[in-house]
Amino acid sequence: MSKPLRILVVTNNYPMPQSPASGTYVEQQIRGLEQIGLQVDVVFVDRARKGMRAYFGLGRKIRARAAELRSDIVHVMYGGVMADEVTRNIQDRPTVVSFCGSDLFGEQLSGTLRKLVAQYGVIASRRAAMRATGIVVKSKALFDALPRGLDRARVRIIPNGVDLDRFRPLKREQCRDRLKWGDDSFHVLFPATSGDPCKRPELAQAAVDALSHRGIRVTMHHLRGIPHDEVPLWLNGSDVLLLTSLHEGSPNVVKEALACDLPVVSVDVGDVRERLQGIEGCYVANPVPNDLAACLSLVYRGKRRIAGRAVMQELSLERTAIKLRTLYEELCCSRPRVIAA
Repeated sequence: MSKPLRILVVTNNYPMPQSPASGTYVEQQIRGLEQIGLQVDVVFVDRARKGMRAYFGLGRKIRARAAELRSDIVHVMYGGVMADEVTRNIQDRPTVVSFCGSDLFGEQLSGTLRKLVAQYGVIASRRAAMRATGIVVKSKALFDALPRGLDRARVRIIPNGVDLDRFRPLKREQCRDRLKWGDDSFHVLFPATSGDPCKRPELAQAAVDALSHRGIRVTMHHLRGIPHDEVPLWLNGSDVLLLTSLHEGSPNVVKEALACDLPVVSVDVGDVRERLQGIEGCYVANPVPNDLAACLSLVYRGKRRIAGRAVMQELSLERTAIKLRTLYEELCCSRPRVIAA
């Protein structure tokens, strides 16, 4: 039996004691890879605490770590400066970069300096994409955002998988009891992140206000800073998930909602239209309050539970991990396996 592939994952977004809700999609993806027999080592780059200093000398550190561990693949799970540094310094084994959204689309940040930093991150992502041996994007929109002239044969569209054991339908009444939500209101769940204008919270609030003006008693809950193992409680306690983002890659919360059979109302962003296609009770709306409110009203008058879980079987952690393993094996076959440090 051949030796299992050993993957060195480099990420700046990972659950840590000070931020347990961050990077849960990376944690889940790693768990999926381990469950199908791959060896995975993780290097966490603490960008939040160290700022840009976290990237100084990063490429050399990763090169040394990969040699020490005899890693077969170095997989950078997010673009930007981190991916730029790693792909520039790792040349003795295949590199993979996963692009997730803002790393290629940019961010709508306030302040001139922050905007310049975000724009530089996009430039760094494009450089990393040109160097990487393999590329993973989460949606067709991200595929289209890759640099012109890049060999598309190196690219795979692989959305993040969902833990279907964790995200499953639960009894709504019991979830609401635990959350202390009343049954006399229509509960809208908005997946907010800390102050990110890309999520357009003002549009979500305007849609909820418009729904209220239609005579529907509605409460909007902000899903923010919630430990990942409690997110199923919030999803199952809600009547609908509302997404109003300006851009996304492949929003995990939509897939998690579908796995819980929760209706989704969303603007046409990322791969949401593809995810919702053919699921009765889910709606893609125009990014204006009245149209979003009209779709929310349809959910209010409908069954408030959908048949989404069956569709999500294709995006289980295991199936997603198998697709990544196939990419890794293709890359390793095209280059000699690392024998010595």
